[in-house]
Amino acid sequence: MLLKRLTEAAGLPGIEDEVRNLIREEVKDLVDEMRTDALGNLITFKKGKIDGPVVMLAAHMDEIGLMITYIKDNGLLNFKPLGGIDPRVLVAKKVLIGPDRVPGVIGSKPIHLQKSSERKDAIPLSSLYIDIGAKDEDQAKELVKIGDGVVFDTKFSEIGEGCVKGKAFDDRVGCAVLIELLKRDITLPLYAVFTVQEEVGLRGASVAAYDLDPAPDLALAFEGTTASDVPGMKEHHYSTSLGNGPAISLMDSSLIANKQIVQGIVEVAEENGINYQFRRTNFGGTDAGRISLTKEGIPATVISAPCRYIHSPISMMNLNDYNSVIDLTEKYLQKIAKGGFSK
Repeated sequence: MLLKRLTEAAGLPGIEDEVRNLIREEVKDLVDEMRTDALGNLITFKKGKIDGPVVMLAAHMDEIGLMITYIKDNGLLNFKPLGGIDPRVLVAKKVLIGPDRVPGVIGSKPIHLQKSSERKDAIPLSSLYIDIGAKDEDQAKELVKIGDGVVFDTKFSEIGEGCVKGKAFDDRVGCAVLIELLKRDITLPLYAVFTVQEEVGLRGASVAAYDLDPAPDLALAFEGTTASDVPGMKEHHYSTSLGNGPAISLMDSSLIANKQIVQGIVEVAEENGINYQFRRTNFGGTDAGRISLTKEGIPATVISAPCRYIHSPISMMNLNDYNSVIDLTEKYLQKIAKGGFSK
């Protein structure tokens, strides 16, 4: 299954090689042009059958994770985060380190040795370490090195009624959407761009969008986004909800979505009976924000699949939401091909 292979691959910011190679194999026969730029973005182009608007589709390959920064005398490993990680979810999690996927466990001072004041707050990252079972520094250095990336050891699987769980849904879900769209009979000229380093500052998207020629007339970014339909949250504070369909962004911390694109997507959803929802919070930036500011500006928005527990070792997604993102986007692009968009 494509989602399983994508999510179980390791692809930290700046170390996206494994994911990029997997995607390259998936799309090589689906596109007319393909290249990797100096930063690591995988840029593909599929020639259109009509002289319509040029569309940029974007999803980022990188995931949140850790990087080894120090190896102690006793063989334990210090690390720093890559991307936004809540320290509360890290203790006792299994991880895989470096290209050889050396197994380890994130550890901390045992709770029965903690002071009462320490038990009240999340353990800071500086007090956590990774244990790979090495007896000392020399033995640890035979297995890992400073600068190695660390991903969570999480397997993809189906769960419950039509749901799946796994790591890196933000944003391997978006990558899978792009691949599936390349398989569809879309007549517009399409760039499908798989970007790097989104989790550490939206870096890849701005470089890739600037380099596209011809420049896109509009852009759609695809994400696995926060679903906050869980206990402790009031319903009107939900960002999105599982099972309610694709989430259309009106704004986030990096973007005010293009109203014409948003309205067009909504009209297509309603005309085709596709459930949809609006992303109702504005925190977090996306590739669309950087793309929209490229050169003289590119109209853009984001279509997302709601995912619970993103930016953690494991997330959950409804497959109907995921499939509807693909169907809704395909139908919207078909509408554009008939003259449904103009700058």
